[in-house]
Amino acid sequence: MWNNVYRRLLLRTLNKMNKGQLTLTLPDKEVIRIGDGLGIHATLQVLDEALWRRIVLHGDIGFAEGYMDRQWETDDLTALLRWVLLNIDQAPSVSGSGNASMFMNLMHGFNRLTHILRPNSKKGSRKNISEHYDLSNDFFSLFLDKTMTYSSAIFQNGEEDLETAQMNKYDSLCRSANLKDGDHVLEIGTGWGGFAEFVASRYKVRITTVTISKEQYDFATRRIEQAGLADRVEVLLCDYRDISGSYDKVVSIEMIEAVGARYLPVYFRKIQQVLKPDGVLALQAIVCPDNRFDLLKNRVDFIQKHIFPGSLLPSIAAINQAVNDTGDLFLFGLKDLGKSYVRTLAAWRNAFEEHAEDVSRMGFNEVFQRKWKYYFSYCEAAFDMRNINVVQMIYTRPNNFLFGQ
Repeated sequence: MWNNVYRRLLLRTLNKMNKGQLTLTLPDKEVIRIGDGLGIHATLQVLDEALWRRIVLHGDIGFAEGYMDRQWETDDLTALLRWVLLNIDQAPSVSGSGNASMFMNLMHGFNRLTHILRPNSKKGSRKNISEHYDLSNDFFSLFLDKTMTYSSAIFQNGEEDLETAQMNKYDSLCRSANLKDGDHVLEIGTGWGGFAEFVASRYKVRITTVTISKEQYDFATRRIEQAGLADRVEVLLCDYRDISGSYDKVVSIEMIEAVGARYLPVYFRKIQQVLKPDGVLALQAIVCPDNRFDLLKNRVDFIQKHIFPGSLLPSIAAINQAVNDTGDLFLFGLKDLGKSYVRTLAAWRNAFEEHAEDVSRMGFNEVFQRKWKYYFSYCEAAFDMRNINVVQMIYTRPNNFLFGQ
């Protein structure tokens, strides 16, 4: 009986999502077509009636977990998620939707409490970061390019491979920050050391780079030593809150998403403390729309529960507010990279799928692999639909008249 109730609730919601077209196949082989047929077409085959209950209770998280457990299939996961985002304002169970329903996502409070209990304090940040980045360096090497760069590249034309596009991104940050010989650069968020190696091998600078991931610290340290750059690159296993010193340039690439709303002022206060008076901050950040920041801040989605615990996408307005509240830096430049992230994620997704057997040999089961496929497609769809964006933001202080010369 209850399955029929859940099913009716879901079908009522789906019928309101009338943009594009969804071809829905039910377990009894009944086919339902939803939408006006214009634009995005997607398919969804329900394999298990228990999916209805899961979505009613857990919303978009339940939908994702249903895919992980093979309760549903589709012939194009990214297209299906694009269709969902196309209809986000009619989808009360989707994170970021302003359309709420008392009958959908009934367990939201539980998921929200779980998220709140994972704050990005120093101890909490180490745990949250470790759960994702310390899966193993070998795992990430299966789908990243040779630079081991885990952030959006910049594709300037249709001919570039991912490695070249990642170099474009590094070059863009260096040029935008007006990097010069003799600078001391601070990088917040080492990753696997790609940016530090790029900078130190092309500029006569010193670079201090910090991470709280032990796996990344070990990898980056070896990488810098093998490149013969240890005299100019210092890799520290250090929380950003413990940074000391004085720097000409500060660069942070897609690390701010792990800071959390509560700690944004702490993050920017530290940057303003260590940045020299005529210094420059170059920030690459994944951002949500300004008008959805408060909604997202008070909800939890699949990414926050299963991929990046403790994370939150800031908005440009939230970033600028935190900057303005903690010092005198101001926004000098803004560059949109959103469509490049679509190609970056597609490249990662394809490489991940090509190495499925290697992932299995590492001990990762089917549920884990389907979770990561969903993650890549989820993000690819979000950037493609302009539901979220990635930008490079350049900050300096007033009267820095030599900047750009």
